[in-house]
Amino acid sequence: MSISDIRVRIAPSPSGYLHVGTARTAIFNYLYARHFEGKFLIRIEDTDVERSDRSLVQPIIDALKWLGIESDEPIIYQSQRTDIYRNYAKKILESGHGYRCFCTPAELEAERAKSIAEKKPHKYGRKCLQLSEKEIQAKIAAGLTFAIRLKIPDGETEYNDMVSAVIKRQNVEIEDFIIARSDGTATYNLAVVVDDHEMKISHVIRGNDHITNTFKQIHIYRALNWSIPEFGHVPLLLRPDKKKVSKRLGDKDVADYASEGILPEAMFNYLSLLGWSPKTEREIYTPEELIQIFNPANFNSSNAVFDEEKLIAFNKQHILMKNSREILEFIKNLDESKLKEHYAQAENVNITGILMTLQAMNADNEEGRERSGRIVDSLKERVRTLLDFATLGSYFFTDDLSYDETAAQKQFTLENADLLMNLADRFDGLQSFDKQSSEQALNSLADEKGIKRGQLIYPTRLAVSGMTVGPGLFDILDILGKEKSVERLRKAVEFITAKN
Repeated sequence: MSISDIRVRIAPSPSGYLHVGTARTAIFNYLYARHFEGKFLIRIEDTDVERSDRSLVQPIIDALKWLGIESDEPIIYQSQRTDIYRNYAKKILESGHGYRCFCTPAELEAERAKSIAEKKPHKYGRKCLQLSEKEIQAKIAAGLTFAIRLKIPDGETEYNDMVSAVIKRQNVEIEDFIIARSDGTATYNLAVVVDDHEMKISHVIRGNDHITNTFKQIHIYRALNWSIPEFGHVPLLLRPDKKKVSKRLGDKDVADYASEGILPEAMFNYLSLLGWSPKTEREIYTPEELIQIFNPANFNSSNAVFDEEKLIAFNKQHILMKNSREILEFIKNLDESKLKEHYAQAENVNITGILMTLQAMNADNEEGRERSGRIVDSLKERVRTLLDFATLGSYFFTDDLSYDETAAQKQFTLENADLLMNLADRFDGLQSFDKQSSEQALNSLADEKGIKRGQLIYPTRLAVSGMTVGPGLFDILDILGKEKSVERLRKAVEFITAKN
């Protein structure tokens, strides 16, 4: 197979949002395609009318796009291909590889119940395979509907899995499964095989919960006399409770992580290392670097656990890799409506305040952008998500400070009020006000009073920011400027005096 023949796909179902398990599978396929200069395709598997929700299709596509993953060709929708599947089911029936099944749901359920009662593995008993042509025609003439089942041959089936090497099954373990329902619609396995064949998919990379389907699909390929793609079944992605991540268990939409301030590169990087390894000690990679080093031989077969705290650690490293201009662009593109929706029921999250700060950071003039850039640079070492820039830097954009209560009880004493007033007067008298001059003024006052610098630094930080953590005090003062710094020191003195 030449490089240009490599074609892979991701095929999400719009029965829920895109969760991290499907996103990781998309990433593996995308890396495979890009590394080998092949094609990456998207197919929407929306034939299940009862479970599919058309309104979820675009959010799935948008979530993939947020990760940097887009289809190289027009997206395929299974719901538009019903007649194609019907024709192939008919071909399988006419070739003798399939047969009509007139069994009613009640009859099938009775057969299943009997197997359970006898503690035997359930498998369709091939009742309708024994029907004569005369009996079949009589049932059709009587108006009875039928499904089409694939006849599984004797023997065994094996294939060479990209992850787990050779996997083998005895055909007796595979029942004659339905490929077309009584209303003529295709079941999952037939539709997948037809689509993968017509899309010229060369490699099918998916979760190892699909291995059972793979054996069924191999028999469909053989019934239609088609070449079989290479299969690779990656380990499952588990939650910390060791259950499989799944939309049915309510696992979050990948897009929710954008609303929580996660960078797409961080999510891409973290998910790529769950079930695959670069075989180095290094963990932090850009998508471009991952494309370069990707090697399908490095898939592993052990299930991986998705840990949000680990994701946040990756996110922190990716934030550090960005310059202030790039970070501000990400902040600018945060969707306010999604932020409001995501945090609507959240406790202890002042989303209104966060949004106001984020809006203030998106200054529309050069001076404002330069100041926002300095604020970002001062906070970068301390943030874990993009939203932290707003929660940890809100005091740069508002004068309505609320002081940390525990710190205020300790730092806002009458003795410190005198020190803060003296410091405010010294700052006010400085000809030039920057990091060096403000630090020199504070040190000079501490020396004169015979106290340690910390006795001034801690209440000063609280006075100008309301917080006990953040950038260096003199970075804060430099960004605030003399007028604002002096104003806040004096306001803190007023607060202390009133309180006492």
